[in-house]
Amino acid sequence: MPKPSLVLPATGRRLRAALLAASFAIASAAGAAEPEIRIDDVERFYALYNATDGKPSVAQLDGYLAQGSPSLKEFAQLRRVTGERIAAQMAADPAVYRDARKCLALLPKVKRRVAAALRTLGELYPQAKFPPVAIVVGRGKPVGITNPSGVTVGLEALCAADFMNPDPEDRFVRVIAHEYAHIQQPAAAEELPQGDPRANVRLMSLTEGAAEFVAELIAGGVANPGLAVRVRGREKEIGEAFLREQDNTDYSQWMYNYRKDSDGPYDQGYWIGYRVAKAYYRRAGDKRAALAEILLMPDPKAFLAESGWKPGD
Repeated sequence: MPKPSLVLPATGRRLRAALLAASFAIASAAGAAEPEIRIDDVERFYALYNATDGKPSVAQLDGYLAQGSPSLKEFAQLRRVTGERIAAQMAADPAVYRDARKCLALLPKVKRRVAAALRTLGELYPQAKFPPVAIVVGRGKPVGITNPSGVTVGLEALCAADFMNPDPEDRFVRVIAHEYAHIQQPAAAEELPQGDPRANVRLMSLTEGAAEFVAELIAGGVANPGLAVRVRGREKEIGEAFLREQDNTDYSQWMYNYRKDSDGPYDQGYWIGYRVAKAYYRRAGDKRAALAEILLMPDPKAFLAESGWKPGD
């Protein structure tokens, strides 16, 4: 997450724009890279799943993890995924792993669409970083992890998250695009402790909302279109509450508050941040420079002011 910065005067903003333009030219001359998109971990898992009639042993699952890609090994280490925990989850909720095979069948199309989306990202933001994307199988959660080493998505977890988007192919493509935007964001790279004044409602909302906007820009839609449905008719009220609470360091009412089987609104900060980022982009004459500002966002408070967004937009 970004360190505090002063609002740049007009001359400073012009200098920053010139530096951005120069970096675009250098990156374009070098040619845009593309990430590796791996699905071999999923293929190995389901080969084992089919060979054991859906009941692999703990030892076999440990072997699946040990033979995995670097992305799977990192995912397992960071999220405490073991053969024993996968086996326990498979026994407790076998339908999740059985039903995930429908998403497995979609992965060739998902790969092609993700590759196209990330090519678009490279064209619009030539200095983009392109670490690998990996789709793996874990213990039912989390949906995935994103850090500078890449994006790793749990097939079974995201396949079950139909509350986000009922179309599983769109869901995979747009969630990966959203998470890939985070790789480009300095704000997403720094983990601030709870209560840090920088980690407020404004910063968290704009960081997540910017990623939603980038997903729409490069992949044709946001990762979670259901958010707009749940705020319908309350847009101005929610926007006004955001402005009042934007400096609060308790963002629990705005972010990461989905509850299964609840019909109430959740993650409203994602929706607000997306609307702000979209307003900023629409106003900008230089769209490439605008996208760079949306991703880098050195001063979220100034960005919000410059976006022209207001409650109800």
